[in-house]
Amino acid sequence: MASSLISRQFALSLQKNLWLSAPGCRYVSKAAPKTQVEFDYDGPSMKTSVPGPRSQELTKQLGDIQNVGAINFFCNYDESRGNYLVDVDGNRMLDIYTQISSIPIGYNHPALLKLMSNPNNLSTLVNRPALGILPPENFPEKLAESLLSVAPSGMARVQTMACGSCSNENAYKAMFIWYRNKERGHNTPSEEDLSSCMINQVPGCPELSILSFMGAFHGRTMGCLATTHSKAIHKLDVPSFDWPIAPFPKLQYPLEEFTRENAQDEARCLEEVEDLIIKWRQKGKPVAGIVIEPIQAEGGDNHASPNFFKSLRNIARKHGCGFHVDEVQTGGGNTGKLWAHEHWGMDDPADIVSFSKKLLTGGYYHKDELQADKPYRIFNTWMGDPTKNLLLAEVLNVIRRENLLEEVTRSGKALLNGLYELQAQYPGLLSRARGQGTFCAIDVCDDATRSSILLKARDKGVLLGGCGDRSIRFRPALVFKEYHVDIFLNIFNDVLAQHK
Repeated sequence: MASSLISRQFALSLQKNLWLSAPGCRYVSKAAPKTQVEFDYDGPSMKTSVPGPRSQELTKQLGDIQNVGAINFFCNYDESRGNYLVDVDGNRMLDIYTQISSIPIGYNHPALLKLMSNPNNLSTLVNRPALGILPPENFPEKLAESLLSVAPSGMARVQTMACGSCSNENAYKAMFIWYRNKERGHNTPSEEDLSSCMINQVPGCPELSILSFMGAFHGRTMGCLATTHSKAIHKLDVPSFDWPIAPFPKLQYPLEEFTRENAQDEARCLEEVEDLIIKWRQKGKPVAGIVIEPIQAEGGDNHASPNFFKSLRNIARKHGCGFHVDEVQTGGGNTGKLWAHEHWGMDDPADIVSFSKKLLTGGYYHKDELQADKPYRIFNTWMGDPTKNLLLAEVLNVIRRENLLEEVTRSGKALLNGLYELQAQYPGLLSRARGQGTFCAIDVCDDATRSSILLKARDKGVLLGGCGDRSIRFRPALVFKEYHVDIFLNIFNDVLAQHK
């Protein structure tokens, strides 16, 4: 498959300018770079409405096996490439959602196809080890080439996991273990600790808590759900913990017109954080850690200023709480930096940074003191997947070789400027355009209109995602260029015109 895909890519690259030269393309940037994505298509191509008949047939088949309520359509990943996802009905769509923000350098990138076709990597593909007990010989080397080569400031240790939820769940455990060892003054549990934990009682199962924020999303496992507050359906009917929940700032836009109001709201939220930490300590449920996203993604692409995060970091230090930055969705380059927290400009931004999605494997970086003190405390069968570290190392090579973070900054500026223009053109429909890099969002007047816009855009060949109550989020791959922005804005404008 690799050779046939690569041979077709060169023919496709010759067609690039056809889409942009089509009549009515209103957003061609004069500053657009000349470079092209050589394994990309020339533009969307729609044959049916979505989902098409084949997708509907497959959905019915799968519906006899499992719940299919969330399925959009079925995909043909062999034919997908670059920024374009192809479905089983032959529809080719510009993907600005990328599997919930988890495709780093597009579909079927030639560098990754070449890597996977290398016979030297066959053993890694075939044999999945239990990394916690029997790692392969090259595991330290591959971690150094991949995850450790992009470690956040002040961190030299990383624990791999399989997904975002288990990354955060185990990061919470690491904070609890660290906090209890601080309370004891040593890491040797008492006999009472050991016996009481077996029946879910104190002191072995201590009354500790994690402070989170309204609008947050940190995953769907039990601990993560207790810190997730974005949609009720995520939490409904699942028992949870009595942990503190702080307000997250609600910034007003444009930022330059609401400097004073936004600073006041951030100060209010920070004051509430400190009050909650004190209140929960008095309740006998001290806050062992604070968890926060640099941008609340699922909750509606909610931003805060660097000063807010710096102050929050200081509050965590003051009260002896671990500070956990959840970069599962924001990490990987979409903000124009590999880690969104780099925009804060801090030398010591966190005690723990969790990741997944565009990093292909899950896991978390951590300070030395948050290293588990005994074996099997942070553990599961797989503890990640060496094939993902192999892929990630090559993804990082591509990012560096092709200067993709600079590309993201350029494309992101074009995207955000285009959104500003559209919200000025359609003030009754759109508002609050915002973003860093290509990690952008815009609000729609109401949820029903948002749903209609998303479906109409899809039928015209653009895949987008929603977040929060009425936001549309943009999560393209890092190979999303300025001319892809032009294609999107042209189609999006046509869709919006239908909703005047």
